[in-house]
Amino acid sequence: MVRIVIEGLKLVKYKVIVDRQTCIACGVAPSLCPEVFVLGEDTGRNRVTQKYATETTEDISAGVIPEELYECVKQAADACPVGAIKIEELKE
Repeated sequence: MVRIVIEGLKLVKYKVIVDRQTCIACGVAPSLCPEVFVLGEDTGRNRVTQKYATETTEDISAGVIPEELYECVKQAADACPVGAIKIEELKE
């Protein structure tokens, strides 16, 4: 896992992956966690916001978020009716 040490503080980062082919554009994730998710203008399907995005295609949208956004993203992933959002802790 990626751990950044700042004066003894360890920060964990997470990778968020949205399967845009599975997404049904219901809007649950953006409503629960608008800091990280938005419905894309390209397909209308969920994607990671520009601030955190590392890759966005028609098939997937991926990004890296700081630990403080984990609970927000987890809540959105758990609420997704089709299971289109995955979260992975980044490894060192």
